[in-house]
Amino acid sequence: MTWAGRSFFGLVVAGVVLSGTGCMVGPKYRKPLVPAYTAPGVTVDKSEQPYKEADPNWQPATPADAALRGDWWTVFNNPELNLLEVKAGIQNESIKSYAARYEESLAQIGINRSQLFPTIATQALAQGVRYSAGRPYFTSPGSNPGVADIQLPLTLNWEIDLWGRVRRKVNRAKEETQATAADRENAQLSVQTQLAVDYFELRADDAQAKLLEDTVKDYEEALRITTNRFEGGVSNESDVFQAKTQLQTAVVQLQDIQVARAQNEHAIAVLIGQPPNSFSLSPAPLEAVPPGIPAGLPSQLLERRPDIAAAERRAAEGNEQIGIARAAYFPNVGLSAAAGFESGSLANFFDASNLVYAVGPTVNYNIFDFGLRRNTSDQARALFEEDSANYRQTVLSAFQEVEDNLAALRILATEAEQQHEATVAAQGAQKIFDNRYVGGLDTYLQVVTAQQAALTNERNDIDIMRRRMEASVLLIKALGGGWTTAKLPKY
Repeated sequence: MTWAGRSFFGLVVAGVVLSGTGCMVGPKYRKPLVPAYTAPGVTVDKSEQPYKEADPNWQPATPADAALRGDWWTVFNNPELNLLEVKAGIQNESIKSYAARYEESLAQIGINRSQLFPTIATQALAQGVRYSAGRPYFTSPGSNPGVADIQLPLTLNWEIDLWGRVRRKVNRAKEETQATAADRENAQLSVQTQLAVDYFELRADDAQAKLLEDTVKDYEEALRITTNRFEGGVSNESDVFQAKTQLQTAVVQLQDIQVARAQNEHAIAVLIGQPPNSFSLSPAPLEAVPPGIPAGLPSQLLERRPDIAAAERRAAEGNEQIGIARAAYFPNVGLSAAAGFESGSLANFFDASNLVYAVGPTVNYNIFDFGLRRNTSDQARALFEEDSANYRQTVLSAFQEVEDNLAALRILATEAEQQHEATVAAQGAQKIFDNRYVGGLDTYLQVVTAQQAALTNERNDIDIMRRRMEASVLLIKALGGGWTTAKLPKY
């Protein structure tokens, strides 16, 4: 091996060693601290406090099989909802967008990693040049010769990653890819929970519509009886008008429910990636009981919320950016080399005498940049603080969402019992006033009042059930829907 070859090989080996073992300037990443979570007055586990709104008798779910799984919607035991949720996970365009963004960030890892290795290129050249006899300083005697040149070079350029700038860029890309993976999971969780909410709202609309359809039939019968009594001289004409008013009010309420149902059906169609005009669901009144949902411990929330994971990964990404900015204070050390053949003729092009080469290290350092590096470093630190604050705020918001829905489920369960008692009482009062009116003991106004009270309470029954189902869905979302940080991709 020639001296030049040995030198080139030695430089390459040295570059590989330095790139792999060079130091990485900048701070080591420490996960931002989140506020300690405590629940006053309730102690379940000596090592940890439960949620404030949890039942005092609450215990961590055991065995682990009681925990939420990926297909969390199956806890509602609704085959139709199960099918819709699977379609949404596959066909929803928003989820596809986040999946494409994940693939984009995955490619960025490869782009950044490629900078750890040399760039090797070639640019073949074959040209002839004829000089003008009239050009300045042209001294060719007699004839006007031209020049032929043929080149086949191979160039190598390589930045040796002494200070870890490139490795931190690779790490930053990995952390952003993990964040986008969590974003994708959060988008899927949001879409599928919104689908469940819309589905239960639609079924509540069906229950309201069924109630109002039955009510319209009852009011039509009441109008017929009242009209007959008026024509028989038993009742006043005002009773007929009151009966008509009740009937038409119920009809209008039924139309409003049909509008709401149509909108919920259209929303479901879009969530599963279908045009609204190609999708429909047959009426089926809401008949469900909110399932028991294991909330786990507050600390587990940090591992089960994809939005928390995304925020934490972006804080780690910001820390890598500080290191990248810090590396700019140190010189860039590189290796450049070129080798090839050059001749004016193809006949002897590959002769040893036509071999050309150049090889050597390069050092580039900015002596003065008028505050560019300092301000870039300050900017990176400020962005890290911003990302850390966003992470802590995401955690706090997650705790709030869990508490809100735990409170909603606890209070609505009591409210449902109270509302049911009110409904039974209102229905009983309506029957009594109906009988007293037929017996001539009361006016029709008292019947109308009783009918309104009964209908309002019956509709409240349905609405509370809808709210309980929605709170169950939103609690599942607040708990992360069965996702864990263990599902983050590893690189």
